[in-house]
Amino acid sequence: MTNITETATLGAGCFWCVEAIFQRLEGVKSVLPGYSGGHIKNPAYREVCTGRTGHAEVAQIEFDPEIISFEEILDVFWNTHDPTTLNRQGNDVGTQYRSAIFYHNDTQKEIAEKSKKLTAEAGLWPDTIVTEIVPFEVFYPAEEDHKNYFNEHPEQTYCALVINPKVQKFKKAYGGKLKA
Repeated sequence: MTNITETATLGAGCFWCVEAIFQRLEGVKSVLPGYSGGHIKNPAYREVCTGRTGHAEVAQIEFDPEIISFEEILDVFWNTHDPTTLNRQGNDVGTQYRSAIFYHNDTQKEIAEKSKKLTAEAGLWPDTIVTEIVPFEVFYPAEEDHKNYFNEHPEQTYCALVINPKVQKFKKAYGGKLKA
């Protein structure tokens, strides 16, 4: 067993949702909510929420490729958000909620493009997938109060009504891949 990890940076709507899903997946070492893909340095949550910084809310996922592959990470990604809605996930609307894969190297780019094509061909989603596949440039961690949000605030309305149903659906679909 090596100590080599890889990083995936994914935008799939609210970063609280993405974090809550991926931190439960076997082979994932850490998940950090944050911002990528924008044009200003060190954005704050309030700025990103305006949609004017160009950033997407993302989760930066550190994973052990000997336990879970990038392909498997993307399988979860495609199945736990709607990649066909442009700049939107449910009631969360704006460019900050766009579906995006920020690839870290040419191998990830190739895998992401193939995965997107296969997902589209499989008919998982009836509409056209609008997920952008773009080079990773920089990640800005979200403020402390956004980290581990669902686990620390399960009773909060958004967590109870939006995140918890996604987590329950994910657990049912991926039961064999969950952390013990």
